[in-house]
Amino acid sequence: MVRGKEVDIKSISRKTLSQQVIDEIIDLLLTGQLKPGDRIPSELELMETCDVSRPVIREALTSLEVLGIVNRKTRNGTFFSDKIGSKPFSMMLALSVGDIPSLIETRIALELGLVTLAAEKITDEDLGKLREIIEEMKKLPTEDSSELDKEFHKIIALSAKNPLFEGIIEPLQNFHDKVLEQIPYEDRDLQQTLQYHIDIYQALEKRDPIASFNSMYRHLEFVRKKAMKRLEDN
Repeated sequence: MVRGKEVDIKSISRKTLSQQVIDEIIDLLLTGQLKPGDRIPSELELMETCDVSRPVIREALTSLEVLGIVNRKTRNGTFFSDKIGSKPFSMMLALSVGDIPSLIETRIALELGLVTLAAEKITDEDLGKLREIIEEMKKLPTEDSSELDKEFHKIIALSAKNPLFEGIIEPLQNFHDKVLEQIPYEDRDLQQTLQYHIDIYQALEKRDPIASFNSMYRHLEFVRKKAMKRLEDN
């Protein structure tokens, strides 16, 4: 924990208000002056260095707290979070909830990267979980495999073992249902979906990043075409 550490914050114009204060505080991390978990300057120090009023400082700190970037501790001050959670990405997705094509493309871009990393890092235990999900999919009496599908992809994403990605996995999955809403049950083709998951699993089992990438792309492209067809028809 850092107390009273000297930091360099540029004086800013009053007209820029809280957003510029936010930028200056985040810049303390980007420039390495402070680290995650460090205490940031007090409200009074920020008022003096940024040359703005207390309400502006409090507005900026509240915004950063809502995003999970800082934590306020009674009597001890305000600290940078040790780990940025899912809130920033969740809010970004929420603002894009009506843009289904962009949500699909975001998912494709992220999951193709995650599955190639997973191919290098996945454990036998995680492979076992994927096998169990595939067996459950085979037993489904309906065309709706969405919950198992999400769990399958979550295991793969977490297998990449990259903490920077962990904050975006859950919010991205929460919007998975928005994409599926575009595909009627009768068009989901459970058998084809099952085969895509088997192909992905087999590629991961071989620890083959290229085959894993290709298998995941075929699956996600199948979903994209189904969803986009419904959107275009409407």
